[in-house]
Amino acid sequence: MSSANLAQATDFESEIKAFEAQIANAGVHITIDSAARAQYGRLIKALSDDLRAQATSGKITWAQAASQAQEARNGVMQVIRNKSTPVGRAIAESLKKEGRTLNELVAKKVLQLFGPGADFEKLSPTQRNGVYAAIVQSAGKSDPTVTKTMRRLSYAGRGLIVLSVALSVYNVVQAEDKVAAAGREMTVTGASIAGGVAGGALAGLACGPGAPVCVTVGAFVGGALAALGVSFMW
Repeated sequence: MSSANLAQATDFESEIKAFEAQIANAGVHITIDSAARAQYGRLIKALSDDLRAQATSGKITWAQAASQAQEARNGVMQVIRNKSTPVGRAIAESLKKEGRTLNELVAKKVLQLFGPGADFEKLSPTQRNGVYAAIVQSAGKSDPTVTKTMRRLSYAGRGLIVLSVALSVYNVVQAEDKVAAAGREMTVTGASIAGGVAGGALAGLACGPGAPVCVTVGAFVGGALAALGVSFMW
């Protein structure tokens, strides 16, 4: 084989390796964000149940429970976003840039419970407590559409990881130098995942919050470039 043909073959193999690594990159991103969403759902439900129990037993007022629920939910949301990938955070911020204030929640619940034109200040103490109780209850519920979508994506993410592992195992089995092949598979895949996270973070800085398309492109471009670079160097 001529040197030109050998170089072309090497380039093609590196591109294939980078593509395979991108499968793992996508799978890891999806799996991390799905796990973060599931944890978010568990945490907000736990805090809602606890505050509702305290208010029911008289340890705190319903107004205090509603205020704490609003603050705690927004705090949990921010913590979970910090644990998500740049892509997951960008998607979350595009759906809801920041949590609602207590006044916004009160206005929303008054409208839902008593209809247009209702004035919270004119409600009876019992009715006001009903508004606060509704806020506490809502604090424990995550958006069902988003939760259902993330659950489905979680299955897809795990499937992509399994596919990536299967491809890597096949490549190692077919290689003459299996130790070197295994090292290359792990290194290229690891570089793709790390490059994806870095690329997504840089895109987030460039595009600003709530720009999921831009951040997703950055994540996969970063992953592809990192995988190609390591593959060529190997």
